[in-house]
Amino acid sequence: MPGSPYVIDYRGTFDFDLPPEAMWNALEQSERFEGWWGWLREFRLDGDGLRAGSVLRGLVSPPVPYQMRVSVLLDTCTRPQCIDASVSGDLEGDAHLHLEPRGTGTRADVAWTVEMRQRPMRIAARVASPLLRWGHDRVVEATVAEFRSNLNRQTKALGT
Repeated sequence: MPGSPYVIDYRGTFDFDLPPEAMWNALEQSERFEGWWGWLREFRLDGDGLRAGSVLRGLVSPPVPYQMRVSVLLDTCTRPQCIDASVSGDLEGDAHLHLEPRGTGTRADVAWTVEMRQRPMRIAARVASPLLRWGHDRVVEATVAEFRSNLNRQTKALGT
């Protein structure tokens, strides 16, 4: 239902200073996710790392008065290039991550189309869709900035 006030259709491109293999290694550190991102609670990975069939589960607590339980089934994982996933729970849809070498770093293209399924979220979207989308984009920006900061901190700690 693209164009629906209940659907978030997002595309973003971000550059990082690490090569794709190092980025993938960082993404495999799922035990650190809750510490990296304050909006994530009760996170767990069911499966053997970033592999097709694994499921990421958690409670998303954005800076709005509701929380969302989500599960992310990893449909396709090609190390260190891409992840295609199916999202279910309070959000439903699909998500994609593509990592591409850029010089000595990585360009990360992300995309998702998810529909808000919770009744309170749908009501809010009906009356304040632009505000919800603006908030979503700020959370994405903060998430990327925090991930970048953690990558830099980790790289310095390893002396690389």
